[in-house]
Amino acid sequence: MANIISDETIDYVSILAKLELSDEEKEQAKKDMGRMLDYIDKLGELDTDDVEPMSHVFPIQNVFREDIVSNSDTREELLSNAPEQKDGMFMVPRTFE
Repeated sequence: MANIISDETIDYVSILAKLELSDEEKEQAKKDMGRMLDYIDKLGELDTDDVEPMSHVFPIQNVFREDIVSNSDTREELLSNAPEQKDGMFMVPRTFE
């Protein structure tokens, strides 16, 4: 599989990664990418017929809190942290003239 990695592929990937590679680094990258593709091919040989798909390697479970509606007026509490306020609203610097 390593033979399908061309110099053009390495150049294209280095442009995408915004890397400037020397000739030695390009050759090393070509070898590394070839080894990665060989490993992926080897993984494709595994028998996964009896393996259940999963989204995470650890058994995790979401914990949700109870959704409780409350009517609390915390405007004054929130505005107490504001550097400036006017008419019950935050004052912010202008973003345009």
